[in-house]
Amino acid sequence: MERYQIVADLHTHTCVSSHAFNTITEMALAAHQIGHKAIAITNHGYGTEDGAHQWHFQMLTTLPDVLEGVVALKGMEANVMDVQGTIDATPYDLKNLDWIIASIHGSCIPGPLTEEETTHLWLQVAKNPYVDMIGHSEQQCYPYDYERVIAEFAHNNKVVELNGNSFVIRPGGTDNMRKIIAACKRSECKIALNTDAHSIYHLKAGVGHMFYLLEEANFPPELIVNSTGARLRRELEVHKKEIVNRIGELLV
Repeated sequence: MERYQIVADLHTHTCVSSHAFNTITEMALAAHQIGHKAIAITNHGYGTEDGAHQWHFQMLTTLPDVLEGVVALKGMEANVMDVQGTIDATPYDLKNLDWIIASIHGSCIPGPLTEEETTHLWLQVAKNPYVDMIGHSEQQCYPYDYERVIAEFAHNNKVVELNGNSFVIRPGGTDNMRKIIAACKRSECKIALNTDAHSIYHLKAGVGHMFYLLEEANFPPELIVNSTGARLRRELEVHKKEIVNRIGELLV
């Protein structure tokens, strides 16, 4: 077995977001074909221009827990809307969805923020009990105090994402990724490697292009929540996700 691997993708989009290209069935089937145990469907929240309608998230929760042979986590990539860390998910979303990502998108917070402002923003998000994962926080225009914030993420059981799509649409953040990886290692903060896939082709391309960053840092595989089914299951239990009680031994 390779030292670094993933068996689930915790950040993907479907054609409900108009800049993505495949249905939920196609994404789940592609995940099954590449051997994943789970996939999280996390379309954009309401603040972005093509964010999903609230009916999407309400109906998403009615779908089966297993689609095309993989556990399907019904989620959202919520937008951070201000420097106070407000996210655009509704109370229904927060209560009923399986996986909530909090991400900064420029259309929701126009213009760059100072390091102090972004640090404050993430410290507020860290306090939100409904946020499960922090999305693509390596962005150059939103630097923050990685050591201070990631220690709080670890304390509050937030998973920090390494986003494979950032190399294409948010280039220039590799050094920040290194800082995040180092801070996560020191704080024993858990991470997830995700494609942020907007198509089945993107999903199948995987995240292997990021493994060298983990190798450089000698990052502990046990801190990667989507590296095994058992680790993902434990993380869902930590986050008190009801889906764990419904899927039996599917994540082992």
